[in-house]
Amino acid sequence: MPAEHPESLPPGPRLPHILHLHSTFAAGGKERRAVALINRFGAGVTHSIVSAMPGETGARALIDPALRVHFPFGFPALAGPVRVRRLQLLARAMRGFDLVLTYNWGAMDAVMAHALFAPMQGLPPLIHHEDGFNADEAGGLKWQRNWYRRVALARTQALVVPSRQLESIALGAWAQPPARVHHIANGIDTARYAIDPARLRPDILPRVIKRPGEKWLGTLAGLRAVKNLPRLVRAFAAMGPEWNLVILGEGPERGAIVDAALQAGCADRVHLPGHVADPAAAIGLFDLFALSSDSEQAPLSVIEAMAAGLAVVSPAVGDVAQMVSPENAAFITPAGDDAALGAALARLGGDAALRAGIGTANRARARAEFDEAAMAARYAALYGAALGRPDFPAIR
Repeated sequence: MPAEHPESLPPGPRLPHILHLHSTFAAGGKERRAVALINRFGAGVTHSIVSAMPGETGARALIDPALRVHFPFGFPALAGPVRVRRLQLLARAMRGFDLVLTYNWGAMDAVMAHALFAPMQGLPPLIHHEDGFNADEAGGLKWQRNWYRRVALARTQALVVPSRQLESIALGAWAQPPARVHHIANGIDTARYAIDPARLRPDILPRVIKRPGEKWLGTLAGLRAVKNLPRLVRAFAAMGPEWNLVILGEGPERGAIVDAALQAGCADRVHLPGHVADPAAAIGLFDLFALSSDSEQAPLSVIEAMAAGLAVVSPAVGDVAQMVSPENAAFITPAGDDAALGAALARLGGDAALRAGIGTANRARARAEFDEAAMAARYAALYGAALGRPDFPAIR
């Protein structure tokens, strides 16, 4: 029995206990959103969090230490061969919780276990969250996974997606009934990003200092193949000598990014400080924001850049073109068009007034459309309905 499992607790009244089953709990976009909701739901809820990749739990540091949040040991592996015995063990481990929340393909075996064994084992309701795809599906969905999702999602209380593109996929390729699919846009605490750049410490990042006269093209991204950061390096290389590229994040593609910078002859202007725990404290140092991903849905980093008053350059992946302000739309380039991405960077890089005007429009749009409070209220209503508690929770 995993530690802190509900069945090991003494009888009597207790707080709602939510089990979170994540594909990874590194500090990426979906994990930071989950943490933001946990923090806003406050002390009236107990949480247990499991990562399919046990070594990736960097988002743990962002959780309010005063809250009841456990990382149980002994929980069955979320990834592995799809065998009946393993799925039975996963199902049994979900017993006793009040609600199960699953996240992305890496937790889909747990969703399948719930679909197969929920009635006979008396499992709690399950809500699945799907945020996008890794490199293995960036170029197209795999029919085997589509079929598996269709079966696994059959008993879910709800399927939550952050983008209209994913909503269309859920209704089409995954054959989900419209009543089950909920589009909830990602949100952040936009007020925290309204920081005067002049008040930011130029040495807030490890191993890199912003010097007078420098301009920073920045991005926030896990260093994974799907983010295609070598593409961004190549597009950046033609920008003027006053520009530096700062990539905040960690991951296995660091070497490929360094190699691309060396080949493009701009390695002295490309910086990889690593992961930053609080993006709001650093993103204000950027003068322009860019993505270069092969696949996105509704990236949190774009909302953060908008809230910080930055113009955004990105391929037209996921909902990015619809997320930014109309003033920014011309700089969302056709997916896969590296020349257009470079041209957009060059134009904005050479026009400070244009960057400022677009940044102002983006900040206003972020506040109006992507604030965390509105997002948290929608999640609270959905989770409360699944728990049979319409008053859940008292959001902070």
